[in-house]
Amino acid sequence: MSRLKTVYMALPVLLAAAGGEAKADELPATRRPESRLMQSPRGEHLQLSSPLHSVLHHPAFAGFARLLLPWDERAYDESMPLHQMARLLPYHSHVHPAEAIAALNRLIDEVSQDTPVFYDLYSEAQKQAQPSKRNTGLFYFRGKPGAPFAVIAPGGGFAYVGSLHEGFPYAMAINQAGYNAFVLKYRVGQGAAVATEDLAAALSYIIQNAQQLAVNPEDYALWGSSAGARMVASIGSHGVAAFGGDDLPQPATVVMAYTGHTDHQTQEPPTFAVIGEQDGIASPATMARRVEQLRKAGTDVEFHRYPALGHGFGLGVGTSAEGWMQQAIQFWGQHIHSRPD
Repeated sequence: MSRLKTVYMALPVLLAAAGGEAKADELPATRRPESRLMQSPRGEHLQLSSPLHSVLHHPAFAGFARLLLPWDERAYDESMPLHQMARLLPYHSHVHPAEAIAALNRLIDEVSQDTPVFYDLYSEAQKQAQPSKRNTGLFYFRGKPGAPFAVIAPGGGFAYVGSLHEGFPYAMAINQAGYNAFVLKYRVGQGAAVATEDLAAALSYIIQNAQQLAVNPEDYALWGSSAGARMVASIGSHGVAAFGGDDLPQPATVVMAYTGHTDHQTQEPPTFAVIGEQDGIASPATMARRVEQLRKAGTDVEFHRYPALGHGFGLGVGTSAEGWMQQAIQFWGQHIHSRPD
């Protein structure tokens, strides 16, 4: 684990430029704010030209705004326009700010209708005992009431959490299929085990409160990218209780994007895995070997290697991976056995 983290931390910050920058105010017309929402400061939509200040100080995000962004305990240039958000995500590529902003505006719309979008994982006493637990929580993107749910663990080399790129946009895609989606903000800087404890706490919280959250507690899916993929695979292999959570059943599906994770057990959940052929951080060959071992053990696996693509591509918009999210959602659907009334 330490060797992989070293590789991550050595990655030049200039990688952020690989994501490109959208032009200001280039949001699709269907995602432009409605006038009725603009009338209230709490419902005012973000634009590509909006400064980062507008996220950190948006009334809809009061109490959790910093947890939307990648880095803990780091000063931000609040004048930076959102179309330059790739600068905040040095380990990611093909960053499309419009997708992230559409997801943030979705949260704003929910809050403007008095719908909760953020949930604490830990009590105040737990946070006082371990202050880093203040940097955790769940963002909830509601699908159909009573539908199964997914928990998404974005990547970031256990140095930051890239929810803007491979968390909130994933949740929006999962919602489009009718499912509920939670994006996990986990602790960073303490390694994989601590981050995975937060994932276990999140799963326990959701299932304990399934009725209030209007989710089906069965047939849940875990989605992870890079560092987040290590986390979800570990839960799939060893269970929630192994990381301090409740004794829960295995996920119906684990979705893993670009990771060098090698650990596995004889009884693994169905797995959907993707990686770019030119990934210089997570070896495609390593991922392929794990997939083959899962198949030999009888696990249902779907594996895609995309040409001319490197690490951290997220939704893969405009690349050879575009559309992989829809394929993964279909794969999950094949392993859902419980259906809401």
